[in-house]
Amino acid sequence: MPVHLPYNRNLIDRAKQLRKNLTPAEKKLWYDYLHTFKYRVLRQRPIDHFIVDFYCRKLKLVIEVDGESHFTEQQQAYDIERTQKLESYGLTVLRFTNQQVLQDFAGVCAVIEAVEVPSRA
Repeated sequence: MPVHLPYNRNLIDRAKQLRKNLTPAEKKLWYDYLHTFKYRVLRQRPIDHFIVDFYCRKLKLVIEVDGESHFTEQQQAYDIERTQKLESYGLTVLRFTNQQVLQDFAGVCAVIEAVEVPSRA
């Protein structure tokens, strides 16, 4: 039975702002790969009380691109909690650093490309 993902309408305006102000790494990943990905990908998608960087419903996949602010202990603890919450909805969460996207773009794309469509249980 599919799990319903909660959509927080209160985050719509913030998500729109974030879509207009992608980081250089998010821009590269979006325009050079995800924009024409084989499955539809949404940018800055509200799920529960989070806004995820990229979401592919078909793959049940969340892709996060983390900047330097994610390297603090407090932010890393929050990211772990956030990932666990998203995984509790049956989602796979892939996290990449800005540096990975900008310096190993082919490797990042290969990891995403390897994600398979989940089988229906």
